[in-house]
Amino acid sequence: MKPPKKSIIYSDKRLYVCMASYPLAKGHTIIAWKKWVKDLHTLSCEDYDYLMNMVDVARDALLRAFKAEKVYLIYMDEAQHVHWHLVPRYNVEGFNLLNHQPKKISDFSLAKKIKLNFNLIIKKHHEFDNLPKGYWRCKMVNPK
Repeated sequence: MKPPKKSIIYSDKRLYVCMASYPLAKGHTIIAWKKWVKDLHTLSCEDYDYLMNMVDVARDALLRAFKAEKVYLIYMDEAQHVHWHLVPRYNVEGFNLLNHQPKKISDFSLAKKIKLNFNLIIKKHHEFDNLPKGYWRCKMVNPK
């Protein structure tokens, strides 16, 4: 399912970052792999590294944009498609965050604020600079 155009924060040939249409909290963001991949473990090591580095960038952007205490990273596989939910935590902790019924939103004006911070933060992530193919293969630690 394609996200609403106004919800898109970032997009490239591998993935997109967008605001959730049914947010659990202000700034709830989704990172989805564009190619249909059923499970995280079936990504190549290079693709996995790329995805997780983007999760890191998006988390930092949300922390900066909303001054949230934390950002929960949620990988739930019900859709059988690789995607992460990044949910800022403000005043509700743990599983209590999941104990309400999210309502569909159509106002994605917060995407601009997230996008601004995303673009600032991604510039600091040098793992996206022109590294040779395979450089990040299965390296779980960023060698900054």
